Amino acid sequence: MASNRGVAYVGPGRVEVQSIPFPKLEDPRGRRAEHGVILRVVSTNICGSDQHMVRGRTTAPSGLILGHEITGEVLEVGRDVETLQKGDLVSVPFNVACGRCRTCKEQHTGVCLTVNPSRAGGAYGYVDMGGWIGGQAEYVMVPYADFNLLKFPDRDQAMAKIRDLTCLSDILPTGYHGAVTAGVGPGSTVYIAGAGPVGLAAAASARLLGAAAVIIGDVNPKRLEHPRALGYLTVDLSLDVPLGEQIAEILGTPEVDCAVDAVGFEARGHGHDGAQHEAPATVLNSLMEVTREAGRIGIPGLYVTDDPGGVDQAAKKGSLSIRLGLGWAKSHSFHTGQTPVLKYNRALMQAILWDRIKIADTVGVEVISLDQAPRGYSEFDLGAPKKFVIDPHGLVPA
Repeated sequence: MASNRGVAYVGPGRVEVQSIPFPKLEDPRGRRAEHGVILRVVSTNICGSDQHMVRGRTTAPSGLILGHEITGEVLEVGRDVETLQKGDLVSVPFNVACGRCRTCKEQHTGVCLTVNPSRAGGAYGYVDMGGWIGGQAEYVMVPYADFNLLKFPDRDQAMAKIRDLTCLSDILPTGYHGAVTAGVGPGSTVYIAGAGPVGLAAAASARLLGAAAVIIGDVNPKRLEHPRALGYLTVDLSLDVPLGEQIAEILGTPEVDCAVDAVGFEARGHGHDGAQHEAPATVLNSLMEVTREAGRIGIPGLYVTDDPGGVDQAAKKGSLSIRLGLGWAKSHSFHTGQTPVLKYNRALMQAILWDRIKIADTVGVEVISLDQAPRGYSEFDLGAPKKFVIDPHGLVPA
């Protein structure tokens, strides 16, 4: 039997590359999955959501094989698969979805009703998401392949743009979903909280959607240098200057049409002192302050129901001090939840292939080997303005 290796979470702050079983066409409950395929992983990305687990901020068990952002080559095809064949190059949405239940048929693939016995929604290599083995590995099994996988139309073309196309599994659709649900359109003014990869993907998506002004804010000034060099407007939240005042200096008004939370539950406060301390409701409350009346707020940033490292007992259960009254008074609309990647990935693939968006440059893709994954996690955790992409087989062109 062929060998396999994967990146395992072994404890707070620690990951290591381990030998793991070669995948079988079976689901986590041991049932035969002839609707699936086995992939040779071409690229697999380190995500901020992975970092939440690695920091010990979830109930993830030791030994969990990480990785939900996967691009691969079909190696083995289940008996029931009809539209794919060996050698196809495909993008894997991070959502595990059956394609058969009500929510899947309504394109809400982030909350599939059948792939996770404990709750709605499944994902690869993620805590409480159904037990599906992650793809930060040499090989991985993907179920319901006809429904889930996006086949690239031309292999050579796809490999030439693989640094961009690897972002289709999560980060680009997630940023795009944040912008779409925030109501970004031609002429919009947009504020995006967070200059990490998801925030940058949301900014690039806002440009693609025709926004007039895209402002990115972060408590880490170093993270703002890259988007500023790309022509985005920025605000430094480590300064003791209110967010609304900084926005007013740019737009002439302290409010924007729409906003995106690309930070999530490990948010920090604003200002010199506040930026040193975690304050999980800060982003959502600040977005309500700076979003105009009847504006919309997209929330692709992750919020959890159980956070062992929460700043207080309420936060440990996902209960935050949100100023809902302010949002109600301003008639805001909020949209949360996992991104339904299948809703967007084909159109975004076309945008990449036709050079409408250069997402790898925007998010700072850096390709590393599987053995370098622990280093990638460490640097990303320290705030490196990069998107680390793991290349397990040395297939990504130099």
